[in-house]
Amino acid sequence: MSEKRKYKKRYCKYCEAKVDFMDYKEVASLRFSLSERYKIMPRRLTGNCKRHQDMITVVIKRARAAALVPYTVSRKQVVTAPFENLR
Repeated sequence: MSEKRKYKKRYCKYCEAKVDFMDYKEVASLRFSLSERYKIMPRRLTGNCKRHQDMITVVIKRARAAALVPYTVSRKQVVTAPFENLR
């Protein structure tokens, strides 16, 4: 039998902050859930619970539709720090 991998338990930071509503216009708060190519990060990497991950998915899709977040970024246009100018 293989030994189980030991890893640090990830906790949902939105549950700890007791977040009930997320606004799609706050793009700076979405940076923790987006990769450098603006893809939505999965739950296993972010540690979000199912409820908040679903909320984040809806918010990011609304922000994309409103042109606040790009849909895709090609390999040549990848930025090292995509959210630096949003502070």
